[in-house]
Amino acid sequence: MDPIELATGDGLVLRAWQPEDAADVFRACQDPLIQRWTMVPVPYLPEHAEGFTGELTRAAWAGETSAPLGVFDARSGELLASAGLVALDRRGGDAELGTWVAPWARGRRVAERAGRAVAHWAFEVLGLRRLTWRAEIGNHASKLTAERIGFTFDGVVRAGLPARGGGFVDGWQGVLLPGEVCDTPPAWVAPGGPGAQRAHALSHPPERLPAGPCTLRTLRDSDLDDLVATFRDPDTVQWTSIPLDYRPEQGREFVRNAYPAMWLRGTGAGFAFADREDRFAGTIDLRISGLDPVTAEVGYSAAPWARGKGYTTAAVRAVCRYGFERLALGRIVWRAHVGNDASRRVAEKVGFKVEGVQRDSCVQRGERVDGWVATLLRPDLTAEN
Repeated sequence: MDPIELATGDGLVLRAWQPEDAADVFRACQDPLIQRWTMVPVPYLPEHAEGFTGELTRAAWAGETSAPLGVFDARSGELLASAGLVALDRRGGDAELGTWVAPWARGRRVAERAGRAVAHWAFEVLGLRRLTWRAEIGNHASKLTAERIGFTFDGVVRAGLPARGGGFVDGWQGVLLPGEVCDTPPAWVAPGGPGAQRAHALSHPPERLPAGPCTLRTLRDSDLDDLVATFRDPDTVQWTSIPLDYRPEQGREFVRNAYPAMWLRGTGAGFAFADREDRFAGTIDLRISGLDPVTAEVGYSAAPWARGKGYTTAAVRAVCRYGFERLALGRIVWRAHVGNDASRRVAEKVGFKVEGVQRDSCVQRGERVDGWVATLLRPDLTAEN
């Protein structure tokens, strides 16, 4: 397969790497984000760049195992990115589209524009039947780029990507078929659109958010004893599905993995809320619907010593505001077992409108019970008292 050159018509030129590109590749690959989210060697040395732009590129094109391309500014010739096909199987009609963007070229949608050009070439010239795009969970910017090109993602592939240093990590895999390349990004993921806003927020979880008399913050190992005490409290046990006889090892797993996994996977946002002395006062989260991207469900639990002080109401109000303003939500749902009057008072103070009882809608330790359901729209959100 002969190396190619593509012009996008909007200022990019894609061509096979040349040995004279090595210095620029070396400079780009010092970037922490490229090293974090790709499998480039770390530390990245000059000889790595020389081998990549030289013998590795020549062998890839000659053997039709991949199609590595540099992306350059059409006017200045400046290196902007890498975009090409890896794991190319021309007989099987399959390849993976991979990109990275130099730190000085970010914010210009270079990966999207170049990736779209490579996808058109792969389908229309090489006649491939399928392209895939893989990204480690947490790399929301890469997933957003792929969605703008037209890739469809159907969930998380567990242990789906090789990890730096050995082993495997969870990843997203998107698939693009002939005729699905989007020359205009779908509205949800378009620049400035709600999906782009959410991807940015999920990529940068806040360490702390003000919430009236309390603060939303990340859960910490130092919260473990208070978390376990809260999850063993009789009122918490009565109204939630938290396991009975909650153990410290379960709490440690929750602190270290439950909310971080939500942020990484893009399924929601979770926080502790803390009092003025920064002591743990409860947990709160928004869980985004897998069927309706503008809907999320709020859940919360208050520590026994924090009840009756207005902390929970303030925390719910703050997390809902965050959901509307940063996660591009249009609708937040609250559910509680019928009879959980304390939770209902909190929801109604925040502005939730109770819509009625859903029979057998809540599952608690293997049994189904009736539940109240309420909905909050952005105009419903009450001001802080």
